[in-house]
Amino acid sequence: MYFFNDLDKYASNTAIITEKSEKINYGDLLSFADTIGKQIENRCLIFAVCNNSFESIAGYIGLMRAGAVLFLIHDSIHHTLFKNLLDIFKPKYVYLPSKKCDLIINSSAIYSSTCYTLFKTNFSLDYSIHKDLALLLSTSGSTGDPKLVRLSYKNIYSNAKSIAKYLSITSDDRPVTTMPMAYSYALSIVNSHLLKGASIILNDLTLMERGFWQLTKKKNATTFGGVPFIFEMLKKLRFANMDLPSLRYITQAGGKLAPELSAEFVDICSKKNMKFYVMYGQTEASPRMAYLPWEDAFKKIGSIGKPISGGKFRIEDANRTSVVDHNLVGELVYEGKNVSLG
Repeated sequence: MYFFNDLDKYASNTAIITEKSEKINYGDLLSFADTIGKQIENRCLIFAVCNNSFESIAGYIGLMRAGAVLFLIHDSIHHTLFKNLLDIFKPKYVYLPSKKCDLIINSSAIYSSTCYTLFKTNFSLDYSIHKDLALLLSTSGSTGDPKLVRLSYKNIYSNAKSIAKYLSITSDDRPVTTMPMAYSYALSIVNSHLLKGASIILNDLTLMERGFWQLTKKKNATTFGGVPFIFEMLKKLRFANMDLPSLRYITQAGGKLAPELSAEFVDICSKKNMKFYVMYGQTEASPRMAYLPWEDAFKKIGSIGKPISGGKFRIEDANRTSVVDHNLVGELVYEGKNVSLG
């Protein structure tokens, strides 16, 4: 189930393409990642402050391969909020960008690379870690709420496998990052492409910056994903007029896309000979639960589609009885191997 330990089979494949056009294969990525992983003493909780950079991805992979439980945090987090989380969760280590070292107090740096530093804290650890626990993720773009979703190794693997299946991801794919990797949707893109030995184009620019589009075209990106706000931006940027011949498909999740905007992008993608996938999910489902097959995009505008492979939906009434008749209101219930530990 722990697919991070099986990435060595892609050793010669390009794993990462940086903004500076560096190509790093899986063999070199794993060597660097495992160097980081070897710094920790045992299975423990680690705060990983993330951005879309090589060292962030390498730390994520290396610390997961070492058996750590990671709480992924976006590097824009406010100092006061970060300190509050430290006091609540008491991680044994903190891995973060070196320029963010001012976030850390009462700890010692034990490893540094070009842009990242690993700190060991001096917290007195008075908790145990569930044997299946792998990741802690916030349910929103921020970490203001200290309640987190607990994801297991099985959750992560099963969802990555299902996503790779319905999107037909191969080692030839090149997703370009459009969202922070600490966000569950963005992380699922990373995981599902690592699973297939694909090449991830790392980018921290916004869609409003010319550099993003230059990178996307120059590096032959085959796909990217976006929340509704990103698609609103794409419309303003006249995505319909852009020449991006390498794009194979684009995905949308992270909130309901307005039906008229969804219809517009279905039409745009059709004319560009691209596939457009609308998806539905929650962080508690690792995070994908449903997708709308691109073939049905025109006739099913507004639908969340069908459950992913291995997942099941049903609608229940107030008495928790399954609703079988059409056009009745109820609660949508999902079950699958990707449902979180809590």
